[in-house]
Amino acid sequence: MPRLLDLFCGAGGAAMGYHRAGFDEIVGVDIKPQKHYPFEFVLGDALEYCAAHGGDFDAIHASPPCQAFTIARVIHGRPHSDLLTPTRPILQRAGRPWVIENVPRAPMRADYILCGSMFGEPRLKRHRLFEASWGPVSELLPPCQHGSEIVSVFGHGGHVYHGVAEWREVMGIDWMIRDELSQAIPPAYTEFLGKRLLAVLEDIGA
Repeated sequence: MPRLLDLFCGAGGAAMGYHRAGFDEIVGVDIKPQKHYPFEFVLGDALEYCAAHGGDFDAIHASPPCQAFTIARVIHGRPHSDLLTPTRPILQRAGRPWVIENVPRAPMRADYILCGSMFGEPRLKRHRLFEASWGPVSELLPPCQHGSEIVSVFGHGGHVYHGVAEWREVMGIDWMIRDELSQAIPPAYTEFLGKRLLAVLEDIGA
């Protein structure tokens, strides 16, 4: 029964993808209450929890806040803390296979660059970077295939707005509200990565 620790978990988009890939037990940690998180939830500091308990899990996923690296930050000059930089060494010290997720422009190795159009949803243009403890990807990924209609899913900026029902449809998420959707990872991304993470665990005999 592979156990996954889901750091900076939000409302559980990433967690659901890992669950669909085959992770049986998932524990999410976030500094903010997440009443819609679909698995076991711990309210607290994600990095402190990982430092104390990361080694108790088979694998770890981390999605540190992305606001420090977004275009909105560049445009509006809003200061945000960089929680990505301290995340990696804490994951490394836990000694378990891990994945870090963030946005384009983030200072991280882009082992995987994933988009909704790679997984059968050409309306979802939502690129996310993933750095994996097992190193750069060697497999050929499906190309982006964006359609003529793009459904933008974002938080407090931008110029294209859509209803929550359409956001849920393109994201493949039916349990979140608007603000949660704006920050979520589509489960298709982590279902794809989760299968590769399970293969890594099998190779090391975990």
